[in-house]
Amino acid sequence: MHNRLVYLIAYGIATLMLAGLEAPLAAQDAEEPAKLTRKQEKRRLERLRKELQGPFKRWLDEDVRYIITPEERKAFVQMATDEERENFIESFWMRRDPTPDSMENEYKEEHYRRIAYANDRYASGIPGWRTDRGRIYIAYGPADEIESHPSGGQYQRPYEEGGGFTSTYPFEIWRYRWIEGIGSDILLEFVDPTMTGEYRLTMDPSEKDALLHVPGAGLTLSEQMGLTTKADRFRRTDGTRMGMPIGGAQSMRYNQFERLQLYANIFKPPAVKFKDLEAIVNSTIDYDTLAYDVDVHYVRVTNSSVLSGITVLLRNENLMFKEEAGLHKAVANVFGRITTMTRRVQSTFEETVSIQTTAERLHQEVGRSSIYNKSVPLAPGMYRLELVVKDLVGETMGTYRTAMRVPAYDDEALAASSLIIADKIERVPARSLGTGQFVIGSSKVRPRIDDSFKRDEKMGIYMQIYNLGQSEETSRPVGNVTYQIARLDNPDDLLLDFTEDVSKIRGASARQVVIQKLLPLQSLEPGDYRLSLLVEDNVKNESLLPTATFKVL
Repeated sequence: MHNRLVYLIAYGIATLMLAGLEAPLAAQDAEEPAKLTRKQEKRRLERLRKELQGPFKRWLDEDVRYIITPEERKAFVQMATDEERENFIESFWMRRDPTPDSMENEYKEEHYRRIAYANDRYASGIPGWRTDRGRIYIAYGPADEIESHPSGGQYQRPYEEGGGFTSTYPFEIWRYRWIEGIGSDILLEFVDPTMTGEYRLTMDPSEKDALLHVPGAGLTLSEQMGLTTKADRFRRTDGTRMGMPIGGAQSMRYNQFERLQLYANIFKPPAVKFKDLEAIVNSTIDYDTLAYDVDVHYVRVTNSSVLSGITVLLRNENLMFKEEAGLHKAVANVFGRITTMTRRVQSTFEETVSIQTTAERLHQEVGRSSIYNKSVPLAPGMYRLELVVKDLVGETMGTYRTAMRVPAYDDEALAASSLIIADKIERVPARSLGTGQFVIGSSKVRPRIDDSFKRDEKMGIYMQIYNLGQSEETSRPVGNVTYQIARLDNPDDLLLDFTEDVSKIRGASARQVVIQKLLPLQSLEPGDYRLSLLVEDNVKNESLLPTATFKVL
C-alpha cells in the first residue's frame, strides 16, 4: 500500500512538471559535493599530483621549490585546470614584484639568475640548485662574506670551538649581515666530508674536523692542558663534537636551541617582501552593517566564453525607509568588480535598487526581498569578485569577497551548466532577447537564493547539458535525464523518480539540451529535500549527477 501511494504521488508530480512552462533560467550552482573522508581526500590529492606533469611539475618542484610557501604549494596542487595553474603562477610572481607598475619583474629575473648561477657554481654530480649551497643562494642571494677552505688542511679553531690546531675537510662559512624574518649576523657552515665537491649545510662545527676520530690528534687547548679528554667531546648531548673552551663559556651562537631555531628558520621559504595579496586583503576594511546574500552561476556561451550570473538578494527588513511626498522609499547602491587573481580588472558594474511603497503597504513590503542580477561573460579561469552594497538612507554598508572558478567547456566531454533553482520563469519578448537582468537566451529566470518555497509555489528547475552523443540516423541526442527528489533525512525514499528521453525535449540538439521545468510542491510535506538530475549519455556511456537542495515551508 505504501509503495503504491508513493508511486501515485510521483506520477502526479511528474505529470504536473511536464505540463510546466519551459523557459531557460539562470541561477547558482547549488551542487553540494559530498564530504570526503581523509583517505578519499588523500587519493584525490594524489590524482591531482599526477596531473601536475610537464612544465607545471617542473615549476613547482624545481623553479620555486625553495621560495614557495606551504600555503601556496597546497593551493597549487589542488588546482583543477591548466588555466587555474597559469593564473596562479602569474599571481605568484606579481606578489613578489618590487615594481608592479613596470613591465619588468626584477624579483623573478633575479630568482632565475640565481638558479643559473647555482647550477654553474655549485654542481657536484647533482644539479647546483639541488645542493645545500645552491638552495641558500637561491633563497637568500650571495652572502656578505665567505670564508672558503676549498682544500681543507691545517686549521686553527676559534676559541669558542675549543682552540688548538687540526686538519679539516673542505668547508665554507657564509656570513649574512641580515636576513629578513631570521635576524642579523647569520653564520652558515658548509662541509664536504666526502671530498667530492658536495658541500652540506651542517649544524655541528666539528663536522669539518678530519682528525675528530683520530686518537691524540687535533687536540683542543683544554685537551692539550689535560683539563679535558678527546673522549669528552663524544659525551656531549647537544648534537656536536666540539671541544669545550677553557673556563666552559661559549657564545649563545653555539647553544643547541639557538642552532636548531636557526636551521628551522633558514629552510623556511623567505618572507614575501613585496605586494603580498594576502596582506592587502587582510588590511582591507570590511563592513558588515548591511547583510545580503550572493549567488553565482555559470552557463556556457562558447568554448571560450562563459556567462557568469551574479545575483544579490537584499531583505527589505534590513533597509531603512524614508517618507517623501507621502511615499516610503528605500535606496541601495550596488557596486561590483571582477578581477583576475593578479588584480587585473575584468569588469565593473553598478546599479541602484529602489523600493517605493505607500504607508498602508509598508509593513507588507518590509517582509519581502529585493533582488539584483548582473551577467558577465568571462573566459574560463579563476577570478575574484568584490561587492559593496550601501543603504543610502540608513548609511549602512556590507562588503563581500569571493573567488570565482569559471569552468572550461570543450567540444567533446559531456558537461552541464550550473543547476539553477528558480522562483520565476518568463518568456522574453523578441525585442529583449539576451538583454536585461536574469535573461538567458529567450527566457528570463529569477533564482531563489535561499532555496526556500511555500507549498503553494512552483519550483523552477533550469540546466543546460552539453555535448551529448547523437544518433547517426536522426542526428538527435541519445540519452536520458532522471529527476529524483528525496528528503535529506530519508534519501532512500524517492518521492519523485521520473526519467525523460532527451530527444523528446523541445529544441534539443547534441550540442545543447535545455532542461527547464516548473515543479508543483503541494504534495511535499514541509522539510528539507534534495533534487538530483542524473544525465546519461547512451552513446558515449558517460553520465553526470548534479544536485541541489531546497526547503518546503
